[in-house]
Amino acid sequence: MNKDRNPIITVSELKTLCKANNIFILDVSNGKDAQSNYNQKHLDGAIFVDLNTELAEIKEDLSRGGRHPLPSIKNFSQLLSKIGITPNSHVVLYDDKSGANAAARMWWMLKSIGHEKVQVLNGGFQEAEKQNFPINSKIETPISVQDYRIKKWELPLATIDEVEKTSVHQDGLIIDVRETSRFNGEVEPIDLISGHIPNAINIPFSTNLDENGLFLSSEKLKGKYKNVFESNNSKSIIVHCGSGVTACHTLLAMSCAGFEIPKLYVGSWSEWSRNNKPIAVGKP
Repeated sequence: MNKDRNPIITVSELKTLCKANNIFILDVSNGKDAQSNYNQKHLDGAIFVDLNTELAEIKEDLSRGGRHPLPSIKNFSQLLSKIGITPNSHVVLYDDKSGANAAARMWWMLKSIGHEKVQVLNGGFQEAEKQNFPINSKIETPISVQDYRIKKWELPLATIDEVEKTSVHQDGLIIDVRETSRFNGEVEPIDLISGHIPNAINIPFSTNLDENGLFLSSEKLKGKYKNVFESNNSKSIIVHCGSGVTACHTLLAMSCAGFEIPKLYVGSWSEWSRNNKPIAVGKP
């Protein structure tokens, strides 16, 4: 069981936390207008981090790692140093999608290098604005520090070959967190081919949230994923999405529930569907 601090922080808790020193708030919203939206308004003191250029190293050939491959350890270290983050920094991440996107991805990346003090803001920017958290348009200028020493990604990762082996032999569990319509192959708005990995199950990441876009309580999340972890060792569970981003939302929810973080398949459907791998459609 994961006994670390709660990986999810409320707006009221963040207001209190901001009175302390060495707090870093990062705006990890993404999309074509993310930078301009940040320039217009963001949480007071927040520094913008770009998913596509800073939290991923996108290749011309998307069959090699999918749409959002992880950056190199060296480049991620340089990013943290540029922002001013040290191993002792308390980092709070938010995006404009209830933490369901790049905020959860960066949370996973920081946890995976052993960073202890990192949390995702519950409800993201919208909830903070609703609760009158200070907002402005001041562009923050980070103060760089010495390199953040990183050895490797410490949280478990799954390769495309491992995913294929698991899908065939069913000696583990593959969880697809995309919307059910994409999983069933009814629609595919982003990638080239619709469907899902054979023998995967579908637990949409959106079901981690309530009707207000807030994470379910730790107890409710524990009940939601209890059967998954009772039937499978965390090391045999592989979680994926379209490009390895929203899958981190479910890994965040699982951590909040107190479970060990399973394997992340970063390449996800965007890699699988471009490699002539078997594809299933319809309900499993």
